[in-house]
Amino acid sequence: MGTTASQLGKDLLSEYQELTFLTKQEILLAHKRYSELLSKEDRNLTSVPMEKVLSLPELKSNPFRKRICHVFSTSDMKDGSLTFEDFLDLLSAFSDSATLEIKSHYAFRIFDFDDDGTLDGGDLEKLVNCLTGKTEDTRLTPEEMRQLISNSQISVLQNRIEQLEQLLEENHQIISHIKDSCSGADRLWRCVPQRTAALP
Repeated sequence: MGTTASQLGKDLLSEYQELTFLTKQEILLAHKRYSELLSKEDRNLTSVPMEKVLSLPELKSNPFRKRICHVFSTSDMKDGSLTFEDFLDLLSAFSDSATLEIKSHYAFRIFDFDDDGTLDGGDLEKLVNCLTGKTEDTRLTPEEMRQLISNSQISVLQNRIEQLEQLLEENHQIISHIKDSCSGADRLWRCVPQRTAALP
């Protein structure tokens, strides 16, 4: 049995469309899939446990699946469970229609493992461990990890310096242009004969 607009309510469906990057059909499909995650005895729950969300094929093989659930979860228990609205936010952020700003915001939050608002060496180490897996054969040695983090930090620093140099150069060009404009206006002003009006 498919989900219909009447099951969500027309006003609520319109509100979800306004607040997400999802179409009406995508929201109805999301509601159907979310409802399927709830067993009959779970129908009275307000959120789906993280373990059930992780069973979705789209998340099963994602190395950041648990972080994704924790980032989008609004649960006070900090257990990664998702309400329907949390589930819609997740789908909306990963949709093709989402802006780069939204995607970047959530990517940053997913990679900020300690939720301190910065990406540091500890976050980078956890990120690499998620990507390489948990076996001894795939994990980096402590020395390889230190080298990678060091190289990454140097690369980030170099990028920041290049951005700063570019900004300074742009500001210098703007200031030079303003000075040239003022200088030209000053020369023009001196060339215009000044008239003094006779006072009556």
